[in-house]
Amino acid sequence: MQQSRFLGPELYLLLRRPRHLNHRPTCQGGPQQSSPRSRQKPGGLERNAETLGTFASNPHYSWQSHANYLDRVKGHINAVGERTGELQRIRHAALPWQQQAITEVTSHAAQVAASTQAAILHLRENQNRLFVPEYRDHLTTIADSSGDMKETVDKFLDYEKTQQKFQQLQNELELAGE
Repeated sequence: MQQSRFLGPELYLLLRRPRHLNHRPTCQGGPQQSSPRSRQKPGGLERNAETLGTFASNPHYSWQSHANYLDRVKGHINAVGERTGELQRIRHAALPWQQQAITEVTSHAAQVAASTQAAILHLRENQNRLFVPEYRDHLTTIADSSGDMKETVDKFLDYEKTQQKFQQLQNELELAGE
């Protein structure tokens, strides 16, 4: 069986939440400190993007809340961009399924980045126009693409775990037959 560099941790780290982004929304737009336990969980990008997705249909959040969460998503997606760049540099040493994972995650990340940048630009110029369809579409795309990216990472990590288990069982059976 062909061996390659183990990319599981790199894929997992794509969605890890930077420690400086540890707040929950309030309706008035002010951040609220989250519990220490939630700071350790992966998926900060998805959580913040999901929150933005709810903003698309909820008029109770201020433009400051929108700006706060867009800034958080921007921080997360920039970190993801750096990590996907690192994965692209070692892509030649990856197995075909790992190369596919890198391609798919990079595609989702590019969609999140483009919509995040467009939403930030809109908000800078239109702080009182939070419910125009174009802006709401950006928020929805951020939420959907972030969720798709996390789901893609999870599936590839599950695949890798299954491959490792298969290899372990295969080795055990070969040892038992001697």
